[in-house]
Amino acid sequence: MNLPKINNSKLFKQAFTHRSYLNEAKEKIPSNERLEFLGDSIISLVVSNFLFKKYEDYDEGKLTNLRSLIVNTKSLAIAAKELNFGELLLLSKGEEESKGRQNQSLLADSFEAFVGALFIDQGLETVSEFIKNVLLNKLEDLIEGSLKDPKSLLQELVQSKMKSSPIYKVMREAGPSHAKLFSVAVFVKEKIYGEGTGKSKQEAEENAAKEALEKIGK
Repeated sequence: MNLPKINNSKLFKQAFTHRSYLNEAKEKIPSNERLEFLGDSIISLVVSNFLFKKYEDYDEGKLTNLRSLIVNTKSLAIAAKELNFGELLLLSKGEEESKGRQNQSLLADSFEAFVGALFIDQGLETVSEFIKNVLLNKLEDLIEGSLKDPKSLLQELVQSKMKSSPIYKVMREAGPSHAKLFSVAVFVKEKIYGEGTGKSKQEAEENAAKEALEKIGK
């Protein structure tokens, strides 16, 4: 899609100014960190409003899980990369040499900052349309698929909220070899967040992930 034009050129430049650039810049300009702060809240608001209206029967926990799936560093970085934000970043020589233009965190930050700048420049309606076109219209299939796959949804949620990954461990096996029953626990940072049983390890892991999603969602 075409990038919405920000009329205020200073705001546009600020949205792509990484703090590392300020040490080498001859001109005195602010970094994009304040715009990131604003953009993060606006993205959360727009996505929350979309999910609230789209999934009328979902409780708070499910809505929170879905929002975390959409609003995370990975998804924002993908959107920023598709919009070629990496080419627009103002970086220090060190960040440039360390491939900062491909850095997932820096790309996600630039996306948030651009949203913040666009909001200041043109208001919530324009920002909402932008977020809908870039994030929401293409992630609906991902949301639906993740709802059918609790392990994938838990992985995204844990990485987003807790900066870690879930680990599954078989706690017990019962029954004869042709009719075993597995009990599995899912750990996050050495703490059990869910337990499940099933006729296969996969089924037990999925049930454990479902319980963990409910607990983390609350």
